[in-house]
Amino acid sequence: MTIAQVRSRRELRHSAGKAVRQPNEFDRARVLHLLGGRQRYRYVEPEVVPVVDGYLVRSPCCSRNLDPEGGVVDVALLLWDEAARDWTLYRRDHVGECWIEEGRFARLGEMLARLNADPARDFWQ
Repeated sequence: MTIAQVRSRRELRHSAGKAVRQPNEFDRARVLHLLGGRQRYRYVEPEVVPVVDGYLVRSPCCSRNLDPEGGVVDVALLLWDEAARDWTLYRRDHVGECWIEEGRFARLGEMLARLNADPARDFWQ
């Protein structure tokens, strides 16, 4: 699924005139702070970019596995679903150039704990 497809699906849910709570500066700063607890690539500074209903996590590619030049790559997409009252975590499939749903979480902290641990290197490649 592309980020545009994810966004359009979410926009349909909010077309009834409900106020969208995400993104907001408080949670963006919280995500940035909690990313400091990640297990991989602790020596780079990720960025958290606001998107419709959530945040895009990007980081320099230190391993050079995805970008031989070491450029910035997409790591994760964090989206809030107001109707379900939960977060969805997506990982980037760089070969397929799409987003893959990794899981749903009731709390932002739980989702970031999964992103930070990343035992299979699905996110921090």
